[in-house]
Amino acid sequence: MIAYLERFVHGNDVESRQNDDDVVDCTSLCDALNLQGSIDSVATGLADKDFGGLRSIKPLALIRPAGTDDVARVVKAAARSSNLTVAARGNGHSINGQAMADRGLVLDMRSMEDVFDVVVVNGTAYVDVSGGALWEDVLKRCVSGFCLAPRSWTDYLSLTVGGTLSNAGVSGQAFRYGPQTSNVTELEVVTGKGEIFVCSETENSELFFGALGGLGQFGIITRARILLQPAPDMVRWIRVVYSEFEEFTRDAEFLVTQQDGDSFDYVEGFVFVNGDDPANGWPSVPLDSNHGFDPTRIPKTAGSVLYCLEVALHYRNTVHPSTVDMVVDGLLGRLGFVENLKFELDLSYMEFLLRVKRAEEHARAHGLWDAPHPWLNLFVSKSDIEEFDRAVFKNILKGGVGGPMLIYPLLRSMWDTRTSVVLPEGEIFYIVALLRSNLPYPKGPSPEKLVAQNHEVIQYCIKHGLDFKLYLPHYEIQEGWKRHFGNQWTRFEERKENFDPLYILAPGQKIFSRIH
Repeated sequence: MIAYLERFVHGNDVESRQNDDDVVDCTSLCDALNLQGSIDSVATGLADKDFGGLRSIKPLALIRPAGTDDVARVVKAAARSSNLTVAARGNGHSINGQAMADRGLVLDMRSMEDVFDVVVVNGTAYVDVSGGALWEDVLKRCVSGFCLAPRSWTDYLSLTVGGTLSNAGVSGQAFRYGPQTSNVTELEVVTGKGEIFVCSETENSELFFGALGGLGQFGIITRARILLQPAPDMVRWIRVVYSEFEEFTRDAEFLVTQQDGDSFDYVEGFVFVNGDDPANGWPSVPLDSNHGFDPTRIPKTAGSVLYCLEVALHYRNTVHPSTVDMVVDGLLGRLGFVENLKFELDLSYMEFLLRVKRAEEHARAHGLWDAPHPWLNLFVSKSDIEEFDRAVFKNILKGGVGGPMLIYPLLRSMWDTRTSVVLPEGEIFYIVALLRSNLPYPKGPSPEKLVAQNHEVIQYCIKHGLDFKLYLPHYEIQEGWKRHFGNQWTRFEERKENFDPLYILAPGQKIFSRIH
């Protein structure tokens, strides 16, 4: 049964109803709030779980807004109540219930009106899209209709625009163009007061920078203007193997710090187990089923884990293959990877960006997609990354995590420090992503065991004073959040007071508690 919904409007007031036996009259509620969308107070299953599969939190109602005005009306109604909260849910890819609202209202942002408009301002192309649009749809429409594409991506594109901009949005292009938050020039945002603002670097700038990386705390992103560039036709995708961490990081840092574009267009990397485990070891490296991994090439001095540097070069159909070969060979010739452990594949630009979609299809077919995903994502300073490798990859996680263990360098100078994202110190820092993809228990390890392993990694970093920050962060108490934001906590708190003074938005982040 629905616990309560403080609703039913009399004039401009919202009166409280509290009765465990009451079921909300959704038609009356839609009429009362004058919503163009719909409300579901019974079949709320979509909103009480997420990709992490670690917790289930039942909301009062799932609301499917038709547009920005609907979002504003819902937030205003929550503000007039004594204790309702509102969470914006994109495609449900959060891990720890960040898009949930315990007995609150969840907005299904995927239901928002379709916004897609390519505009040119002072000779530069942009695309205006809904905050609930999937990045994969933005890609397809931009490339097929205009031969244009955003510059910065995430690895997995079945995520919403508003969702990634509320965090950062990172992939192998970020060393050159910055995260997705550095490639948006205008937002439409509904604040915790239910007010609608268009904001940018020069207009309502405090809200603009606060919402970017703001974890949904200051407003709900309903539209974004994203910078575009000409889309390439093809990609040469390459993986090379290293036995020594120091050589891997040296080459990765060399590639991301090259000036004037004298590098690949994409640079990532990952750690894998030095063994024949299909999910964690040698077989996870080749790019094609026709490619074989020859373990006899691995130096005898190699340890329990190895490293793969993953790069990609964009090119046009008009470029002769020999020219691509020459450029690739010139760049690879500067690197010190293990000889003859190189894998290459040519594919279209769209196929490359949608590469994780194929992995998703495989995971769904083998029962892995719906299993719990206790993922862990961190930013670790270059100054501490070697110790992290020794303690975590070579010790705590030496057997793998049942999925990719990503690690690659990023440049602080490509991030705008006015946003709400917090980073380690130093120009170079690494993203570490432990993307567990185990079989459901009891065929695979229990989620509790994997969460405990994540906790062990985090506690090691804290105990030994490593300079790190959680990416896609989650803490159970505010003290953890204060430690996370450090000297930026005061700014974060002031923005919350300014744009969401009743602490209505994003309750699942557990940063603030609703003011009654």
